[in-house]
Amino acid sequence: MTKSDDILELAKKNDGYITTKEVREANINSTELTRLVKENKLEKVSRGIYCTPNTFHDDYYKIQSKSNKAIYSHDSALYFHNLSDRIPIVLDITVPFGYNGSLRTLDNTQLHYVKKDVFELGQITIKSPFGMEIKIYDIERTICDIIKSKNKNKIDIEIFVKALQKYSKSKNKDLNKLMRYAKKLNIEKKVREYMEVLL
Repeated sequence: MTKSDDILELAKKNDGYITTKEVREANINSTELTRLVKENKLEKVSRGIYCTPNTFHDDYYKIQSKSNKAIYSHDSALYFHNLSDRIPIVLDITVPFGYNGSLRTLDNTQLHYVKKDVFELGQITIKSPFGMEIKIYDIERTICDIIKSKNKNKIDIEIFVKALQKYSKSKNKDLNKLMRYAKKLNIEKKVREYMEVLL
């Protein structure tokens, strides 16, 4: 088996995707990737990420792969958590203050900037609808984010109301965690007010 075959086998095990990092970890020279692209055996998805030609392009994975400082949030996270049935056309992504990367140039993303000390608060990893791992905020952090957005009139009121109603009825809600997050995000009073009305 050649090094090229090894790369294609690795990609096959990872739903058709392969990264430069994974190739290097397998002790294969990354120039093999360039050769495979020239031979049309791989396609370049974004910097450091490749896929086999017959692989379905997962835009959620592709967009997030452009930065390791990007977490799906707000309306997008509501959709992933089944708290909204509206498929996000514009993807909400939270980044730390000072972020200056390529996501700023994309038409289908809306960036939300937060302080670095709360950027990873509530971060989890899930499978995208197409089976790839993506980073999003957990349900409690997402609820805090949309309440904060509501205070600034930056969220559709129908989406907001339905999400809070679904969360309040959920058996998996964690109110202690919700209030812990709310305190760190300086919206404890507002979150408490909404929860008192709903519960």
